[in-house]
Amino acid sequence: MNTHICPASHAGFLSTSLRRLIQKPERILAGLVTPGQTVADIGCGPGFFTLSMVKLVGKRGTVIAADLQPAMLERLKVRAVKQDSHNTIRYHLCAADSVGITEKTDFILAFYMVHEVPDPGAFFRETRGIMKPGGRMLYVEPKFHVTRRRFQTMVGHAEAAGWRIDGSPKISVSRAVLLY
Repeated sequence: MNTHICPASHAGFLSTSLRRLIQKPERILAGLVTPGQTVADIGCGPGFFTLSMVKLVGKRGTVIAADLQPAMLERLKVRAVKQDSHNTIRYHLCAADSVGITEKTDFILAFYMVHEVPDPGAFFRETRGIMKPGGRMLYVEPKFHVTRRRFQTMVGHAEAAGWRIDGSPKISVSRAVLLY
């Protein structure tokens, strides 16, 4: 498994206005993230999706922003304070081999990151364990980096962990599956 991690020094490329035009977080998350939920953005980076999740869960919800790199979480904190979103976010530092979230979630976003974990099967088993009944995960990988065959293998790991496919949303330049 490729365990190359996108370095925090490239964080600026992850939250550009061009990306926002191509991948609109609010549109992608519409109907998946709702007011009052507890949701997790795993591999959140500088918060491209996290800050939109904050708006969608509202003041009664919680967004768990999880990343392996402290520098990514620090960049997100700066952005969250500027947007007065800081109090809704719980920042969580992951380990290389474990997400480490114990709180039960209604929704998990795994966007462009599973290809970076050393053991995708373990990742999907762990995330399945923190999902509330009826919860969902949106798993997305970049077409330019993850082949269709490799993506199908990853989805197989998810299914072996107990996840079931609930659809394949169309997301620009991406391969995506909604799991429950």
